[in-house]
Amino acid sequence: MPSALLRSEISARLQQLRQLLQDQDLDGFLVPSADEHLNEYLPENRKRRQWITGFTGSAGDALIARDRAWLWVDPRYHEQAEREVDLSLFTLIKGGLPDQPSLMEIVETLGSGFRLGVDPFTVSVATYQELTTHAQAGGVLLIPTVENWVDRVKPGSAEAELFTQPIYAVPTRLSGATLAEKLEQTRQQMQKQRVGLLPLTKLDQVAWLFNLRGSDIPYNPVFRAYGLVSTEKAALFTDGERLSPEAWVSLQEAGVEILPYASYSEYLSLWAKDYAPVGLDPKQTTQGTQNLLQDVVCRELDHPVEALKAIKNPLELEQMRRANRKASRAKIRTLAWIDRQIQQGIPISEADVAATMERHYREEGDWRGLSFNTIAGAGPNSSIIHYGTPDAHKFLQVGELFLLDSGSHYTGGTTDDTRTVWLGQERPDPVYRHRYTEVLKAHIQCARQIFPPGTYGASLDGIARSTLWQAGLDYGHGTGHGVGAFLNVHEGPNGLHRRASTPLKTGMINSIEPGYYLPGWGGIRLENLYEVVSIPEPEGWMGFRSLTWIPFDRRLIDRSLLNEAQRTWLEDYHQQVYEMHHAALDDEEATWLEQACQSTEP
Repeated sequence: MPSALLRSEISARLQQLRQLLQDQDLDGFLVPSADEHLNEYLPENRKRRQWITGFTGSAGDALIARDRAWLWVDPRYHEQAEREVDLSLFTLIKGGLPDQPSLMEIVETLGSGFRLGVDPFTVSVATYQELTTHAQAGGVLLIPTVENWVDRVKPGSAEAELFTQPIYAVPTRLSGATLAEKLEQTRQQMQKQRVGLLPLTKLDQVAWLFNLRGSDIPYNPVFRAYGLVSTEKAALFTDGERLSPEAWVSLQEAGVEILPYASYSEYLSLWAKDYAPVGLDPKQTTQGTQNLLQDVVCRELDHPVEALKAIKNPLELEQMRRANRKASRAKIRTLAWIDRQIQQGIPISEADVAATMERHYREEGDWRGLSFNTIAGAGPNSSIIHYGTPDAHKFLQVGELFLLDSGSHYTGGTTDDTRTVWLGQERPDPVYRHRYTEVLKAHIQCARQIFPPGTYGASLDGIARSTLWQAGLDYGHGTGHGVGAFLNVHEGPNGLHRRASTPLKTGMINSIEPGYYLPGWGGIRLENLYEVVSIPEPEGWMGFRSLTWIPFDRRLIDRSLLNEAQRTWLEDYHQQVYEMHHAALDDEEATWLEQACQSTEP
């Protein structure tokens, strides 16, 4: 439950917004998580939903009416939202549960004539279409607003002086392709899909295509920008004064026009008249962009840049392997440090672990920052799936689980991995060992799976869960997500989840991260990153090759529950972990690693 002070502040904010809605002749306003670039992680001035609700999770949408309010969250955030949100002010909708309505179903019930305001630059075209359908079904009037009304009452929403960090070029030795080559690839895909102009509104698409990076968004090496690519020319809309000299040269050599960020709307309309039809991906483009093209022929498509970005070239793959080796070694050192502190009886908090993890990441060299806020959950906190606020007052206790989910950006590569470990030398209770081993079996089952061309991530999600389901266990998140190469840690279009509708292809990178969570008891998640690779037999088929090399906690493994193939996979994996890292560790760390990689039970 939030503090009395925060509850009072949230109540006052709601009153301010409701008064403004009344002034604007609106009965309600939708406050999604996303901003005009559909970002998952947001700059401070765009954390509207967090400001109006107090909920800090990276996903979740609020609907504020004059006399009531709702907050919808997916299963990753059920427990966190209950802790952070004043349930006397908001009705919490726990998505994924059978008795819970969707936010769209709530829209239908608002009442005939209800005037619902929506900032079209905060929702995708697909979401807006869905909203329209449900609003019409309930007689609700959907009102696109000319500005975001939360910004009117939220302090610090102005953009002045918010973005000051430099925008720098990624050399071809890291990107594996020049800007000119990427533009040619994009135009070839545009030609196949018969479009003459392609807007780019998502920041990772812009960063990848133009071979640039920045630091405008926490944990994502991207920068505020839009892009336009036509059959003949291309433009980057950003703060030109922040471009490094190398970035200027690379853009000019490729013939890219550098234009002010604020001029995107104007140039989109102008170019659209000359290069229509315009290609729009309903999932990757804001409704605001769609509204700027009312009188222009548009054609729906899967965004070419999204697909090109997902298949890493050989240089990108090599950088990802290198980065993940570094991150794996840093986590091994951190896990060894945790064990040493526990054995010596030295108190350490969740925040201490997060700080130590970051220090070990830095020491690997070429470090560019965390790829997300470190999840360091001790005991009951380990069941909060995206617990991103390590507590300086929550100490690790012997006889509990500890979940450490973290990642980094290194020059050229991005990482993400999770280990759950047992605290203390005493043998864990059989319930802990059983549940951990079932999660490990799910991980191995997915990691070992081979699959034919055209296989969707949804199929592999089911394969991973099948062994857990046999044990009566499950988890409320996807089995895996795509990962960018020195880009966003959560990247589409590929993934391993129930709605994954993109075929897996060689060169894609996915996490595999099954889990199990029980509030009050704890949580288990075991995550590696894998690249999709071709296999010799059957011809044309694919499989996974690990990028992550960190031992699993043998204290929590009940080897009697593993079949021969699973035991062989685990022993081979631990052998490779030991061979890869032991020479680079100090004596204490190397001893810890040797013990962690032993095939026998402790």
